[in-house]
Amino acid sequence: QVQLVESGGGLVQPGGSLRLSCAASGFTLDYYVEGWFRQAPGKEREGVSFIMNSDGSTYYADSVKGRFTISRDAAKNTVYLQMNSLKPEDTAVYYCTTDPRLRYVSFDPDDYTYWGQGAQVTVSS
Repeated sequence: QVQLVESGGGLVQPGGSLRLSCAASGFTLDYYVEGWFRQAPGKEREGVSFIMNSDGSTYYADSVKGRFTISRDAAKNTVYLQMNSLKPEDTAVYYCTTDPRLRYVSFDPDDYTYWGQGAQVTVSS
């Protein structure tokens, strides 16, 4: 059974940090593109960060550049999103995703097949 499971969400004060993890089971997280989307209440799902397994290149939305870092541990079949200097506008449900067909990074959620259940991140004082 193919499954992606996120963990690490929670409540943090502005300026704080969190690290999200996305563990894969039922398949090897070895597809070309892996990444994270987020969705705030009343808003569309937006791409946050992606990593290409072919060369390790990473991509970020402008809103998180310099604050978020995506990484991958192949031995653990896990992708991480380190989030620093968090802001209230980062509050959202964060989803990890991957797709066996993609050979390029896409910020369109319709291009991805496998999704985790979501992890709530709340940034508030």
